[in-house]
Amino acid sequence: MAGRRRAVAAVTALVLTVEAAVLVGLNLFLGKVADAQQMSLAGIEPRAMTISAVLGAVLVGGYVLGCALILLRTAIRDVPPRGFLRIVLISCAVVHGVLGAFCVGLVGWLAFVLLMSVLGLIVWSLTWYGEAMAEPAGRPAEHPGERPGDGPGVSAEPTGP
Repeated sequence: MAGRRRAVAAVTALVLTVEAAVLVGLNLFLGKVADAQQMSLAGIEPRAMTISAVLGAVLVGGYVLGCALILLRTAIRDVPPRGFLRIVLISCAVVHGVLGAFCVGLVGWLAFVLLMSVLGLIVWSLTWYGEAMAEPAGRPAEHPGERPGDGPGVSAEPTGP
């Protein structure tokens, strides 16, 4: 099971890395188009639109690449992301869901299927590395009130000088 968990997390990290590269390239291309055609939207300077597209490329690409790095760390160490890292992955899944919903009408069904596939991979990684993995594998969970040394083989307290 651990091998499959690691494989899903690694594949998701790879897919998010490719997606980050595509998103950065797309934003940079749109910035070049806006700059070359001297396009303006509601009186905004074309140069400001170009700079905004570059900043958007850096921010979006960094966010998605950060999520890929979190999943790569998860795959390598076979330890579930906890706390803030888990929240970042959940937010990435939510963003993919919302973008997928917008893509149906604006871009088409192929973009929707791609975004939903990435969403499925992220959710799959999150569920396989759920909170149930809080205890490391191979070590039984301790019950409240039990000491680690208590068990069926221990019959008396150790004695000594």
